[in-house]
Amino acid sequence: MKVRPLHDRIIVQRIDEGEQKVGGIIIPDSAKEKPQQGKVIAVGLGKREKAERVPLDVKEGETILFGKYSGQDIKLDGEEYLIMREDEVLAVIDSPSSSSKDAPLKGLKSAHK
Repeated sequence: MKVRPLHDRIIVQRIDEGEQKVGGIIIPDSAKEKPQQGKVIAVGLGKREKAERVPLDVKEGETILFGKYSGQDIKLDGEEYLIMREDEVLAVIDSPSSSSKDAPLKGLKSAHK
């Protein structure tokens, strides 16, 4: 099923962080926290401001970080997704091949002297 979210909304598929263990004890599924990282599956056309449409900064296929209580859970074709507004996205994770390790810090000045 092809779905396109409206306005400034995006559809995200959560990325599982693998099996969680604490001190050698496996945490049951019911006690695990949901991952706060996901892959953008679809994006809306953008938010309308006055007579213009402002395009989204988030693009399809990007990996993002979002808040613990962000968005609404939905189910499409038996798969679970999250639909949220773009302003609920905390950060976009760049792939390691496209940038160096220190790239996010480039140009920042230290507050401590």
